[in-house]
Amino acid sequence: MDISLLRQAFSFLGAMMILVAYIGHQLKWMDSDKAAYNILNIIGSAILAYIAFRPFQLGFVVLEGTWVLVSIYALTRGRVER
Repeated sequence: MDISLLRQAFSFLGAMMILVAYIGHQLKWMDSDKAAYNILNIIGSAILAYIAFRPFQLGFVVLEGTWVLVSIYALTRGRVER
């Protein structure tokens, strides 16, 4: 399995975005109800879902795809309810 350096960098960026949101929330630097938290999760998990398609890795596609959908729901939930 030969994954290019660009794909590695791209997947690292996606993972870092998710981790920044997670750590920021755990350390009370970010509020999970705010847009920035959910946007970091959406973009980071979308990047990782894209990377998981080639080579196809079903578990990661399901995990990251679900993460994207739930994060989009969380981002739009407050706007729909208001």
